[in-house]
Amino acid sequence: MGDFTFVVEKPCPICEKTTRVVKLKSRMNTLKTDEDFCVHYKDFNPYLYRIWYCEHCGFATDENTFLDSRNLPIRHKRQIAEYLAKKDIHLEFVEERTLPDAAAAYQLAIHYEELINGSCNTIARLYHSMAWMYRVAEVEPDKEEAAMREAAKYYALSLSKERYPVGKMTDNAALYMVGAIYYRLKETEKAGQYLSRIVGDGKARTEDKKIYEKARDLWQEIKDMDKNKQKDEKK
Repeated sequence: MGDFTFVVEKPCPICEKTTRVVKLKSRMNTLKTDEDFCVHYKDFNPYLYRIWYCEHCGFATDENTFLDSRNLPIRHKRQIAEYLAKKDIHLEFVEERTLPDAAAAYQLAIHYEELINGSCNTIARLYHSMAWMYRVAEVEPDKEEAAMREAAKYYALSLSKERYPVGKMTDNAALYMVGAIYYRLKETEKAGQYLSRIVGDGKARTEDKKIYEKARDLWQEIKDMDKNKQKDEKK
């Protein structure tokens, strides 16, 4: 584990007590990147450690939110603190996480985001990262699929309810994520509907070139698959 992670102590943004968290080292060997931006690394699954949690009060969130109080307004801190004061949530600190450890952390992070009526985009990204965790581990594909479906649902809700960009994510990137998720779920008709919205957007070609090109390539792949399927049916 020492090759990929190290333990640091940080103040919890909710209870303010110092808690141990596991931080990732920056240098890891990349093997491949999937259509939906899931990165596979050699001999390590970083998605197990994406969520930090406080071993004292039980709060859990992603590293950036944990470290930067600007990402968690005072009213939300108060709301979560009042909730935790009535609960006995305890996750034991472990330096080397198992899948159940990490899954529990993700579920807590999602629960707190829902508690404060947080961003649909944030919830989508949490579910998406959980799906990547299962995918890289190459176990429990049913849980990966369930997390992917939740991610697609919340990305779509975000697109209908929230103003973009959200953080660094553009609306085209969110559209692409939904399309890429449905592509991986082998629901190519749905995937094509989302990807075609990017391909048909003249502004995306220049303003979001990388996403546009990925959407175009995946959309073309789906069209080619449909053509080949029709040829096979005619034989």
